[in-house]
Order: sequence, then C-alpha cells, then structure tokens
Amino acid sequence: MRAQRTRSDRLATVGTVENKRLVEDVFAELADGNGRPFMDLLGDDVRWTVMGTGEWSRTYEGKPAVVGELMRPLFAQFADTYRNRASLILADGDHVVVECQGQVMTKSGKPYNQRYCYVCRMSDRKIRELTEYLDTELVSSALEIPLAAE
Repeated sequence: MRAQRTRSDRLATVGTVENKRLVEDVFAELADGNGRPFMDLLGDDVRWTVMGTGEWSRTYEGKPAVVGELMRPLFAQFADTYRNRASLILADGDHVVVECQGQVMTKSGKPYNQRYCYVCRMSDRKIRELTEYLDTELVSSALEIPLAAE
C-alpha cells in the first residue's frame, strides 16, 4: 500500500524543483562570466562561510560583508573574467549543493582554477546561507592576503 503524499510533501517538492532551477540558471550565467545573477540571488541577510583556516576562511555576515570583504578583494586580484561551471547540482527542500570549478588568471600571473562545493540554504527565492568548501592551499599559493585580514 502506497502512502498518501501530504501537502507539506508536495510543497517541499515544489521548493526543491524551484530552488534547483534558480541555482542552475545562475550557474549557466556564471559559466559565461556573468556573476550579477549570482549576486542577485544572495539574500541581504546571507551568511557565507569559507571553510578552512586560511586568511580568507571565516564567516561573512550579510550581503555588504560578502561584497566588501570577500568579493571585492577577491575579484580585485583577477586579471580577466572569472567563470564558474557547475558539474553537479543536487537539491533537497531548501538545500542546494553545487560542485563546480572556477577558472581565472590572477594579476600576478597565477592560475586560480579552484574546485568548490557550495552548500546553500534557500528561503524565499534567495540564498540565506552558503558554506563553501575549497582548496585552501590553492588560495594561499595563488592569492594575496585580503586587505581586511591584514
């Protein structure tokens, strides 16, 4: 005998599908070098945690901190257009997990071809929490210390 699906089960499925589609659309743009849709998907109250113990590793609270303390210092080191291609996107309810690879050359002439795993919690069509797993040794060898950490 098959169990009856509840209203909350149906809503969770709709949320899963919508959240996955939102993230897929954003990564389609990122693959072409357009980061604006990704930034637009971040909620004003986003909490972004870069895992690890390096100079860039910490939690950035709120979109102004993500932009001013993470994105601006990071992108200031890039010599050309940053691209990020998703190889896997999984969604379950309000969580979306993305395995992806970023690619860019730094102004110092070092390739910054980073592999990431992002674990995102979505709410109201926005990313509210993002936990970023990455190669911290590559961060240390290719990037300068962010000004906020000096």
